[in-house]
Amino acid sequence: MYSWNNISSVNRIETQFRSVANGLASRRADEDKMTTYSNKKMRENLGKSIDEKKLQTMMELKRAYNAGEITLEEGRKRAKAELGTLEPYEFAVAEQGQQSLDPDECRKEDIQAMIDLFSDVLSTKRPELPADHPLSHYYQENDTLRGILKEIEDLVQYPLIKNQWLELYDRLEKYKIHFSRKQNQLYSALERHGFDRPTDTMWLLDDFIRDEINKARSLLDADKDDEFIAMQQTIVDDLRDLMAKEETILYPTSLALIPAAEFEQMKAGDREIGYAWGQTAQQAEPVKAAPEAKAADGDLAADLAALLAKYGHKTASPQQTFDVSTGNLTLDQINLIYRHLPVDITYVDENEIVRFYSDTKHRVFPRSKNVIGRQVQNCHPRTSVFVVMEIIEKFRSGEQSKAEFWINKPGQFIYIIYVAVRDAEGKFRGVLEMMQDCTKIREMQGSRTLLNWENSVERLHQIQEPEAPARQNPAAENAAAAPSEGAKTVPEITAETYLKDLIKDFPALKERMARISPKFKLLQTPLARVMLPHVKIADISARSGMEVSTLIAAIKEQIEGIIAGKP
Repeated sequence: MYSWNNISSVNRIETQFRSVANGLASRRADEDKMTTYSNKKMRENLGKSIDEKKLQTMMELKRAYNAGEITLEEGRKRAKAELGTLEPYEFAVAEQGQQSLDPDECRKEDIQAMIDLFSDVLSTKRPELPADHPLSHYYQENDTLRGILKEIEDLVQYPLIKNQWLELYDRLEKYKIHFSRKQNQLYSALERHGFDRPTDTMWLLDDFIRDEINKARSLLDADKDDEFIAMQQTIVDDLRDLMAKEETILYPTSLALIPAAEFEQMKAGDREIGYAWGQTAQQAEPVKAAPEAKAADGDLAADLAALLAKYGHKTASPQQTFDVSTGNLTLDQINLIYRHLPVDITYVDENEIVRFYSDTKHRVFPRSKNVIGRQVQNCHPRTSVFVVMEIIEKFRSGEQSKAEFWINKPGQFIYIIYVAVRDAEGKFRGVLEMMQDCTKIREMQGSRTLLNWENSVERLHQIQEPEAPARQNPAAENAAAAPSEGAKTVPEITAETYLKDLIKDFPALKERMARISPKFKLLQTPLARVMLPHVKIADISARSGMEVSTLIAAIKEQIEGIIAGKP
């Protein structure tokens, strides 16, 4: 017989279960409403007449074929007779209209089977685009990737030679930049126009393949040859499947849905995140890169000024002073403070909208302006979004006010903290995310209480040294302070010289490269960690458009300046 305590416990469990079930049902209902809203918005933004009967016929053919109710030949005949023609965006509209589907559907769906089924009616021709169009770079990266996949299929037939595979995987891993740009730039643009299926489903496929590549690389590094080789065909197949889904539906639908002006605006964020291989990065630069870079530096001040003007502060300008809680600052100063903080900051408001991020040179993870105005849950893969939403709900309810995470990567330790933002009355106003590369901090030992200008050539700010007092024995001091013989000599540089080797000997060169060309500001971003180990002078020449000899001469000039101690 149950005691009253047992019955009470059972009742509490039942109550909790009902609460969770009701919450899930409510969330599903909200998701269905949002899907309906997004589908309507997508149709409006397409500005094209949609034949509902045609979409229903297409989805029914797809269902019947997948269920084995009709053969491929029967499906093709019916498609030709009942559909006539099928545009990629029509396929996308039909998919967008499906409610409460499996978020892992993109990975499970056999896109090649769908292409085969609708081969006689579905338009699969690659669009003709300018070389610097954002979609052109995705196509170009896929073309390069196809060559790498052929190399994998060829190399897998022979006894494993580790260095060959390391070189191949060094190139393959750069495709992750393709994922990053797509998730931060293209998906967010599509969301704004009502097509959020890529964020819901394809993002998971991106991350699944990225994890496969990471796992294979770990097996290769650990000399687990048999396991590594066994993964290669799966990785090749998955990447080809992804490219087919991108080029059959995603890119053509993007072209139909996103206005030309918005693609033009997208270019700046694309360049900021980067491109998978050098040949696309070279084409990505506009004719006048320096003025654009200069304009970007003032974006925050200009945006703040415009926002203040919107709410009645007509005299707002970058030099106008404002009373903040503990001081007086101009918009320019606010901009500079955010830009020079040693941590990356992202602010999400109480409505779960991303409102701001600090555009620092040292960002741990890439960001683009397209993230602004997005629902924060659409800025994370579905596998981790539940953690983000739990943090927000705990902060909103007042149960918690801080959440900490840290990531240990080879040669890098990243610290992440989320803090609840509350006003003077304690009302929840959002979440502040702060992120920092703490690798060097973790290595510190003992104490430092005296000023030490070690790595002075790498100082963030170039400081004019005060005039030195009169010296008693200049000759002896000069001899003591003279640099080593290695530092006095400008090294021999050829097209095959690796930039990382030059930066290792002359660390200040990394920052000084931007003096040669604004295009080299990329070296100040987190992506440089991925690219730098593999970049030769010849690669830099191709990216910048400078002749190899001219580039080498410019680099030598900068090294001479470093040796001479010039700022």
